[in-house]
Amino acid sequence: MLKKSSMILMSVMLLFATFLAACGGGGTSSSGDGGDTGTETPPVAEENAPPVKLRVFSTFGGTDAAREAFQSALDEFTASHPNVTIENDTMSANDDGFRTKVNTDMNSGNEPDLLFYFIGADAEGFVNAGKVVPLNDLLEEDAEWKGGFIPDALELARQEDGNIYAVPLTGFYEGLFVNKKIFEDHGLELPTDWDKLTTAVKTLSENGIIPLSVPFDQSHYLIEHAVLSAAGPEGQNKGLKDEVDPNWEKGYAAIKELYDLGAFPKDAATIDLSMAGNYYSEGLAAMILEGSWAIGGWNEDVRDQTTVVPFPAVPGGVGSGNDIVGGFGTGFYLSKATYDDAAKKDTAVALMKHLTSPASIQKIATANGGTPAADVEVTGLPQVALDGFSMAAKAASISSPIDSKVAQETFGNLRASVYAVIQGEKTPTEAIADAKKVEDDNRP
Repeated sequence: MLKKSSMILMSVMLLFATFLAACGGGGTSSSGDGGDTGTETPPVAEENAPPVKLRVFSTFGGTDAAREAFQSALDEFTASHPNVTIENDTMSANDDGFRTKVNTDMNSGNEPDLLFYFIGADAEGFVNAGKVVPLNDLLEEDAEWKGGFIPDALELARQEDGNIYAVPLTGFYEGLFVNKKIFEDHGLELPTDWDKLTTAVKTLSENGIIPLSVPFDQSHYLIEHAVLSAAGPEGQNKGLKDEVDPNWEKGYAAIKELYDLGAFPKDAATIDLSMAGNYYSEGLAAMILEGSWAIGGWNEDVRDQTTVVPFPAVPGGVGSGNDIVGGFGTGFYLSKATYDDAAKKDTAVALMKHLTSPASIQKIATANGGTPAADVEVTGLPQVALDGFSMAAKAASISSPIDSKVAQETFGNLRASVYAVIQGEKTPTEAIADAKKVEDDNRP
């Protein structure tokens, strides 16, 4: 059986070929069977159909690059279903409160009819509690809907019990985004290895430029890249269920080394991911660790000057320097309560199918630069997005994020330890040992 990271790599390579073809094509997009996805519309509701109100919760809010595209997909559905009212309930993915909201809603009987959320450890609680329904049978019963997805996208959406509870829209890659102009202006080479990265950090810091824009509290991307680059894909993928991999400690030691060299913003202890992104977008920072979704939100001049590379291997670790984070990590869940409600079920299923149709996937992928879960062409992408697809296609491995492998409480502890480690209040060894205790207390 293929490892999960290998399956992701195969799917991204297939997608990269699709995107290269798209770059030379026209504006018309096609699905796998040659149909024009650009004109696909949901079926029209029956005349005099009774009114139905649905609530859809997603992270297509705030400054998300796909916010308008997602609203457009909802509007298409209500235009053909005038009896349907949709509450578009959104929060930004950069606001950690969205996890709290989802868990509160799912545990209090206030679950949305459709939920766009993470696949993996984050969903285990409400999946195991039976709050959402397996979609396997619905997919098998609708060959056209199922056939609209590339196979690996659905395979990577399976939970540990083998069922598919969420259907994806777009995948993603993460990496070290670099402002090439700033590097060129200071005579620096791209940070493709640790020496080049640390040289850049020292030079940029001395010249009053933020080398690497990250926050310490919302340190998601800093943690997962440092650990992956130190522990490699096998060490990262094991999480903290069993014994502690000492290379995780080396990842935290690398974060402290970068801090001591002046890598981070002076206010990194108080800013959030949005402000870190603003620093990069305004040209005040030379590098940022982010995902493909962030590209559309940057200032156009900065975006045109940006490329992306894998985070370099941490010295003494086992990473290859060509390992990246990516995959299909989110999707739409269907509430069990909605599925059991005869007045809502068919409409909610129809809306889910529309939102995950090739046409809607194309809209979202065009807006956020994500790798589409359907076999569609996407045009008009900036060069940095193409660089990202190339990076993913050439990667030695692609792994899902750490927060999909550990309990939420564990990842919260890992985040809290970043500041403690760089301040010398904890050693890297103590930080990982503390996280291991939290994991043991919160995972079966």
